[in-house]
Amino acid sequence: QVQLVESGGGLVQAGGSLRLSCVATDSIFTINAMGWYHQAPGKQRVMVAQITSGGSTSESDSVKGRFTLSRDHANNMVYLQMNSLKPEDTAVYYCAARDIRTSEYNYWGQGTQVTVSS
Repeated sequence: QVQLVESGGGLVQAGGSLRLSCVATDSIFTINAMGWYHQAPGKQRVMVAQITSGGSTSESDSVKGRFTLSRDHANNMVYLQMNSLKPEDTAVYYCAARDIRTSEYNYWGQGTQVTVSS
């Protein structure tokens, strides 16, 4: 079972930056992509960005040009650099991993709170 642990959330003023980190351990051979989702209060969890095992990245339109996803393949880590943060970015951010067998994001971290004040 893949384990995911996030870190790096916090409180920041609008226009500021934060960097989220996620490390994957155990059975990592069963995943072929990692990503970040966020969930704002009362809203559904939505994907923010993802990176495949081949290194291809994609971001949602709402964060394109502000957020950058990168990885340290050797250490099974992914990072989400968030710049020019807006109050609407406030949410719990979850690291997720895609199961190679189902092509579904079946593995989730515990979540880290990001709060952007205006």
